[in-house]
Amino acid sequence: MATNDRRVHLLGVTRLLTAEFGRGDGGAYVRAVNPADLQGLRSGDLETREAHVHQLLDRARTHGDESAIAALHTLVRDYRDFHRSLYSRAMNHAAVFADAGLQEPLLAALGDTRYNCQAWAAMGCAAMDIRAAVPQLITLLDHQQWIVRGETVTALARLGDASVVPSLRPLLNDQADWLRQRTADALARIGGDAALDALWHEFEHRRFPRIGYLASTLALFTPEVVPRLLAAADSTDPDQRYWAAVALGSTGDDRAVPTLERLMAGDRGVTVFDGEVRTAAKKALRTLRRIQAAIAERERVEAQAKAG
Repeated sequence: MATNDRRVHLLGVTRLLTAEFGRGDGGAYVRAVNPADLQGLRSGDLETREAHVHQLLDRARTHGDESAIAALHTLVRDYRDFHRSLYSRAMNHAAVFADAGLQEPLLAALGDTRYNCQAWAAMGCAAMDIRAAVPQLITLLDHQQWIVRGETVTALARLGDASVVPSLRPLLNDQADWLRQRTADALARIGGDAALDALWHEFEHRRFPRIGYLASTLALFTPEVVPRLLAAADSTDPDQRYWAAVALGSTGDDRAVPTLERLMAGDRGVTVFDGEVRTAAKKALRTLRRIQAAIAERERVEAQAKAG
């Protein structure tokens, strides 16, 4: 074999046997991959290949198997060469083989309407902390596929900051209750004044009868939200008093106790779905006590650990 031909041949073999990916510092290094691990992604019927993906994930998760991780990186990097079912199964567990060096193919898949795995690309971007995906993710919030919208919200919860709140806010009025809840969770995770204002506006101008998800997420803004909730508990609207009680219970804040006790003892208000304010207050007090007990126990354990 001529020298140049031999060099080309060796280069092809090297590409088959290795998977290259970038590091966060801009460098690169190589993981060796067993050819059988790549072949298993390409050969056999779809069910066999799907089973192979799960085997690779198990090896990567359980043993940190270098070859399995490299094969999964190849699946992400060269995604168009593989069946979308393999890609989606791998991306359901993207954290197992996460690497920031996969940013370029993940961003490509995020915008690839033909391959039609945008939801799973969003999962991968979230798992691998690809913050460069945020502008593309925002454009997917009104995607026609519900799974894309849902995974986009989840990804923005992890990757976004206050700048994405205006884009998420309209989804609090979505007809799908699960998407409203996921959006509320995302805003709570992002945090900040803009997120709190968005959630509070929905709480005050209630557009749906059951807003437990808003009560739960507002409680995460303790302590600053507590005065607002205490004021809401004095509202003339029994629905607002009901949900204020629910939220106050989830704060675990002592300032809520007198108000909850008052509502439990004397509030005969009933919501549009026949929920009793006094019953909500009673349950909220129990929740508050459980939260306080859990916090006290955690602090006790931490103190013991420091002392020991």
